[in-house]
Amino acid sequence: MDLDWHGQRTDLKDICLVELDPELHSGIDLPAVRRYRLQRLRSEMAAREIAACFLFDPINVRYATGARNMQVFHMRNPSRYLFVPVAGPVILFEFTGCMHLTQGLETIDEVRPATTASFVAAGERIAEVEKQWADHCADLVRQHCGAGARVGLERVNAGAALALAGHGFDIVDAQAPVERARAVKSADELRCVRTSIRTTERAVHRLREALRPGMTENELWSILHQGVIAQGGDYVETRLLSSGPRTNPWFQEAGHRRIGANELITLDTDVVGCYGYYCDFSRTFHAGPEAPTQRQQTLYRIAYEQVQHNLQLLRPGLGFREYAERAWDIPAPYVANRYYLSAHGVGMTGEYPYLYHRMDFDQAGYDGVLEANMTICVESYIGADDGAEGVKLEEQVLITEHGPECLSEFPFEPALLGTGSF
Repeated sequence: MDLDWHGQRTDLKDICLVELDPELHSGIDLPAVRRYRLQRLRSEMAAREIAACFLFDPINVRYATGARNMQVFHMRNPSRYLFVPVAGPVILFEFTGCMHLTQGLETIDEVRPATTASFVAAGERIAEVEKQWADHCADLVRQHCGAGARVGLERVNAGAALALAGHGFDIVDAQAPVERARAVKSADELRCVRTSIRTTERAVHRLREALRPGMTENELWSILHQGVIAQGGDYVETRLLSSGPRTNPWFQEAGHRRIGANELITLDTDVVGCYGYYCDFSRTFHAGPEAPTQRQQTLYRIAYEQVQHNLQLLRPGLGFREYAERAWDIPAPYVANRYYLSAHGVGMTGEYPYLYHRMDFDQAGYDGVLEANMTICVESYIGADDGAEGVKLEEQVLITEHGPECLSEFPFEPALLGTGSF
């Protein structure tokens, strides 16, 4: 068998990598996207009688305003945050030297320098700096929301939160209004989602085309990064590419292992792509040069069946428990290594809701109802507890008024499904 078979797939002929395809980005109204998201957040805050939120998670800051700045850095440093009142000015407290980055964003009324309340920045003065932060924030809340207001916080130091509560405010977690806001997408948001998926699919095509026995997992995985970034995406959130015996159990990260002949290679994209929107689909490939074994095909077909069955259940009004009860039954040999979720929400990252397997629902599940314009990822991992390899498949789906629409279009492997050859 010719080792070049990876580049000969006829069903991949329309997927090619270009640095930037203007057609994929046409028709996207980013100001409308930003306005919709801010309005969604404020509506969810009002429903919970939260007068204002302080957001530290850079993804949530971006959701509310469109402002992006060193997103990964600010996931671990409390040096940039956003004040969002239900009514009043949206104020971004920006990182040192970055005040100019948000010029032109209609969602931000004012930019001020941030107070970085971290031990790295303040050293042994951390309690003093946390008090300074709380005093400034308290003045802001009293000015725009009144004394004793309910304030939503996320990802802030315990000392800072306690200091703010000491000013007499009702401190609550900001996760609920943010996650519920993010769950339902506008038509303009969905254009961003589709663009992120299409560009990521092109990068995955390049990865698949380059796959050869003898290359390391890291070498193969790096091709995904190059393709994503060349087309305007941000970064890959996880390192989920593995080969051969490292495909079972799941969640083994890409490393220096060299891919062997005729092994399975599993990939979960987990890409924060164009416009900050997540592309999250999974595929399993075969290294060649020979045909997949019957055992490899069996694993693949079972995973494919799980994804397709559960995908078809998704529709507005379906309760989370009802979904769990109707979802595909995982065969006994694969239960121990099952993926921890049956499906999950997705937007600018993985998000609300989590949909659990029936066997896990009573312990981990919660009530809720699927809504139109939610985007959901349907998961499958199939690998026996004592098995040599495993298969990871996943599809990204839009829930429409009429049922599910599959957003991820990257083809499955005919040779692994047993419906075709290399």
